[in-house]
Amino acid sequence: MTSLPSFLSAAQARERIRSWVIETPLVSAPDLQNAVGQPLWLKCEHMQRTGSFKARGAMNWLLTASREELAPGLVTVSAGNHAIALAWAARQQNVSVTVIMPDGSSPSKIARTRALGAEVIVGGTIGEAVAHCHELQRTTGRTLAHPYNDARVIAGQATTGLELLGQAPWLTRVLCPVGGGGLLSGLGITLKHTYPHLELIGVEPEGAATMTNAWQHASSEASLASVNTWASSLAPAIVGDLTYALSRQWVDKLVTVSEEAIANATRLLMTDGHQFVEPGAAVGLAALMEGRVAVDANKPTALILTGSNMDLEQISRCLPATDLAKG
Repeated sequence: MTSLPSFLSAAQARERIRSWVIETPLVSAPDLQNAVGQPLWLKCEHMQRTGSFKARGAMNWLLTASREELAPGLVTVSAGNHAIALAWAARQQNVSVTVIMPDGSSPSKIARTRALGAEVIVGGTIGEAVAHCHELQRTTGRTLAHPYNDARVIAGQATTGLELLGQAPWLTRVLCPVGGGGLLSGLGITLKHTYPHLELIGVEPEGAATMTNAWQHASSEASLASVNTWASSLAPAIVGDLTYALSRQWVDKLVTVSEEAIANATRLLMTDGHQFVEPGAAVGLAALMEGRVAVDANKPTALILTGSNMDLEQISRCLPATDLAKG
């Protein structure tokens, strides 16, 4: 296993990418607080460059890559947010990228990735897309830029936690969406390093409880046979050795939420929260609404809103059946 990233590597990443990414705001959410009964703050990573926190890790990877890594071009697999972020970061460095995206990927994410100059190949399940990615890596010599299980990527995502430390040192709990675990791991090495008693909770869709599955089997190699969730940004079938190890070291617990709760939370964030977010960004709120994480008026809590790259037609899935009938 590659050496785990540290608080120091996160601090170095912050200085390295500072001119490329924005410090996203942390905003209070009084209307959401009233609806949920919980003091809430929103870390607005959906306002980040490329529409998600992934810009941090992608740029840190590019800026630390060697000439030998960049020369043959890059290859990756992604349902969308990492694809967009890597294509954007690589374009700044004049590096070519090929992205494998599974069937069912967001049309707008595919279009945005291509618009940024990447070659996009769409097809297969997420498992088949991963296999295709590794085959291209082998046959073309391109360098794999992993979407989450990479120390440089995790260090980049960890800069989110460094910002939180400066914005709200009084927080007692943070809820973070979990796909492959790169952001959750990064928050662990920054937030928990500084405030060990802060509660860090990862939230997954029930249909893509990938990290939960790895924890239950005590193995980073434990893979889900299939994934089924509207929150496609949180749907890898397997985590990685780095994100597994870091999550076991720093994360207090993992919870899962239903598809209905994700839809309800996405709608509430866009109405009462006034935030346009994709479903994967809403799982933290879903956990509170569904009672998977206890509402506690004495625990100032931050929700990490991870991305905003949602197709407009997907909004209909957030609407109650009565509203759809009226339409």
